[in-house]
Amino acid sequence: MIKSRFEAFTPARIVVNNYDLEGWNIIVTGGASGIGVETARALAGAGADVMLAVRDRVAGERVAAEINQSIGADRVLAGTLDLASLGSVGSFVDAWGDQPLDVLINNAGVMATPLLHTAEDLELQIGTNHFGHFALTMGLTRALMNASEEDRLARVVQLSSIGHRRSGINWDDIHYRTRPYDKWEAYGQSKTANSLFAVGYSARFEEHGVTAN
Repeated sequence: MIKSRFEAFTPARIVVNNYDLEGWNIIVTGGASGIGVETARALAGAGADVMLAVRDRVAGERVAAEINQSIGADRVLAGTLDLASLGSVGSFVDAWGDQPLDVLINNAGVMATPLLHTAEDLELQIGTNHFGHFALTMGLTRALMNASEEDRLARVVQLSSIGHRRSGINWDDIHYRTRPYDKWEAYGQSKTANSLFAVGYSARFEEHGVTAN
């Protein structure tokens, strides 16, 4: 079991207290709402330069301005990223390029939606929560490797959920082409995929200076 001195409702700013993240580049997907906002605020408050990777650019820029005002520094920007479109993911990766990326926080996601599909006709929940983040992470791996140092690994943070207990991966029909659709089962499948990806990514890239958590 993983132990921590923090509790479920410990404010993010307390978690990063006494950390100096000046010079770190961090991307937070889904940073325009929910816990993504407070994640970005805490990291920027600790000195990091943070990119909010968001589907709604206007909302993202509004949140970025609010965070910058609250911390008294211009450290947060917004970039356009729609995880339900692999074309959008590719454009975001191309825009970032090879500039060093210290932390990628895969926070965005959808939950318990009706049966919908991504631009590539993948079931929306696993298409967004897993495949979109998979393509993003693999596309940014060179940037993550460029940020790793001898005494500090770059890292990927996969937002997990107890929801993974609802379902494993149905390898025979991931996208519900033939079986009845269950929105909570589909969500659980997507979160199981997130966790498995983190395990698999670390196994392949830790020796290159990047871990997934």
